[in-house]
Amino acid sequence: MELIMDEIRKLAKKRKIKWQNHMIQRMRERNITRTDVLECIQEGEIIEQYNKDYPYPSCLIMGRTKKGNVLHVVCAVGEGWLWFITAYYPSEDEWCDDFKTRRNKE
Repeated sequence: MELIMDEIRKLAKKRKIKWQNHMIQRMRERNITRTDVLECIQEGEIIEQYNKDYPYPSCLIMGRTKKGNVLHVVCAVGEGWLWFITAYYPSEDEWCDDFKTRRNKE
């Protein structure tokens, strides 16, 4: 099952969101706010799908905050909820300049 941005945005707008404790902790460490994550979702696009993730298929979204920072958010949809798993600022070491394409590690 492929996740669709419209469905993700609808759940976010309705505040049908489950924030994982692990994510909240990582967000604090990385100075990422809930507003940053929601802004990323509203303007972002899915760049990777993880259809075999358990318990729900998940995806990686690349978007920008209102401040213009590129942000990656991993989330899943299940049981009528949007489950936020993690958020981070992508590293130029791991990602190409578009922040959508992983660099080949050779």
